[in-house]
Amino acid sequence: MEQQNTNNTMNENLEEKKRPVAITVICILGFIGAAFTIPLIFSDVAKQIGSWYPLYLGISAFIGLACMIGLWLMKKWAAYTYAGFVVFNQIIMLVMGIWGFMALLIPAIVVGIALAHVKKMD
Repeated sequence: MEQQNTNNTMNENLEEKKRPVAITVICILGFIGAAFTIPLIFSDVAKQIGSWYPLYLGISAFIGLACMIGLWLMKKWAAYTYAGFVVFNQIIMLVMGIWGFMALLIPAIVVGIALAHVKKMD
């Protein structure tokens, strides 16, 4: 009887730790996005935006990739870091005068999904 209770507890813990499909999809798309961002860092377009922009783009790609890896591993810090990263990027876009609703829509959905599953994360 005690063995069965232990097995039930272990199965419940495994289900809580299992990565939701939505997080898996977000991470895969995030990994692809980071891969596409790397060549942009060295592009003439990035340099035309400003001399600071390629560095900013590189740091953003690194932070985004780190957050996607953290979400893949179901880490709370990744959800919170990504939420802060989104807020910071929105401020940068506002200051640059390039903010638009669509620039907020997808990141807000990602943050919402990540924070909705934060209780399942370590």
